[in-house]
Amino acid sequence: MRTSLFALTLLLAGTAQAQEVRTDRGTLRGATAEGVASFKGIPYAAAPVGPLRWHAPMPVPGWTGTRDAAGYGNDCVQARMPGDLANTTLPMSEDCLFLNVWTPRPRAGAKLAVMVYIHGGGFSTGSGSAAILDGSRLAARGVVVVTFNYRLGRFGFFATPALTREAGGGPTGNWALMDQLAALQWVKRNIASFGGDPANVTIFGESAGGESVSRLMVSPAAKGLFAKAIAASGGGRDSWPDLAAGEAKGLAFAKHAGAEDLAALRALPADKVQGGINLLNGDEAHYSGPMTDGRIVTGDTDALLAAGKARGIRYVVGSNSDELGFIPAPFLKGFVAKATEKLGAAADAVRTAYGSAEAYDRHIPSDYTFTEPAFSLARRQAAHGPTWLYRFGYVAEAKRATLAGASHATDVPYQFDNLAAAGGKPSPADMAAARLVADHWAAFAKTGDPGWARFDPGAQMLVISNNGSAAAPAGTPEIMAIAAARDTAKQK
Repeated sequence: MRTSLFALTLLLAGTAQAQEVRTDRGTLRGATAEGVASFKGIPYAAAPVGPLRWHAPMPVPGWTGTRDAAGYGNDCVQARMPGDLANTTLPMSEDCLFLNVWTPRPRAGAKLAVMVYIHGGGFSTGSGSAAILDGSRLAARGVVVVTFNYRLGRFGFFATPALTREAGGGPTGNWALMDQLAALQWVKRNIASFGGDPANVTIFGESAGGESVSRLMVSPAAKGLFAKAIAASGGGRDSWPDLAAGEAKGLAFAKHAGAEDLAALRALPADKVQGGINLLNGDEAHYSGPMTDGRIVTGDTDALLAAGKARGIRYVVGSNSDELGFIPAPFLKGFVAKATEKLGAAADAVRTAYGSAEAYDRHIPSDYTFTEPAFSLARRQAAHGPTWLYRFGYVAEAKRATLAGASHATDVPYQFDNLAAAGGKPSPADMAAARLVADHWAAFAKTGDPGWARFDPGAQMLVISNNGSAAAPAGTPEIMAIAAARDTAKQK
């Protein structure tokens, strides 16, 4: 009896200890469920409010006692997209720089691989606290999972000459990317206390998060903060406007808002700054979006990868099989026209590679925006570090009657093995597909190899489809034709 009581006492003590972790700012108390401890709503930078609006992230003030970390922090201010699986019901605030940690072994010395996720949403919406990003099931594979918020829309990307002068030669404009760097710096300082290995960090993300991953790979400001990267549906062959263009858009907004100086701009109500910006409203007259600032972003991702700026970083990159297939045909025509315009004189050759005008119109929006960029980024990085290419084409059984392929962002719940949070009732086959994807991702984080053949001159990739997974050629005629057209345009 005494032995049983003693064992129970040790068990309870161990559980209590597992729920408390000491960071460089103070002690946190989290929660444990099914063998995984979670710590939520951890501030990784000071609230970017008042004089810190449009300012580089500043250190969090320390606290005494134990801070409760059982619940999420605020979402960043945004105009949420109706029906988006990444939505939450959390309050929105400029005070939103929080991160979340899930760990199966919350103690120093465990040295588990670390996976840091950067959420998508076009840099204007999204949350690191979305239900589909719950890290419990991924962490149960023996990794530490981190998600976080970063400033969005005009709070995250805004430049004026006055802000550039205030930065004094430091980075300016891309405040959201500075937040991403601050979160990674927090991980480097603190993740060992949660059982993670700061020398074995993998960053991964989808859509804007995937583009952030590839941008950080080639950024001098991110050196030493991670060793491996997974970019899902991140595009990556576009050029961001330069700082001068960003400043011009910032001045246009200041004039539009009637704010003559930085003090007046920083005093504007949050809703006026936000201005309804989201994926359907780019406010192009007054909003630049992310920019080539010369400090964090020094050029185009494809060119910097080709130049070896991410040398040695292990890289998984891919896209979905039918990224924009969810868009009704009448609206898809605009995307076809835009891609055709960018292809210029090469559009006819690309159309021929598809075999028919119908196939071109159906697939060029997705292939130009996502499929070809993934292929081309893989081809460039493969010369400088181990690289793997994939295409995700699994469609949940309940949706196969309406979806011909995997559309944009449908892969995210699979990456986290978190289908239950995506709505509906997943089938056994759906759950098996989620286990497969999450196993690949966790294996890459732990070993540096996701479990399929590397990208090579034969351009092999892994295709995950309704029939399982198999190797397939990546350099199909239409993708090669698009790549050739874009490479030629870049050289001019």
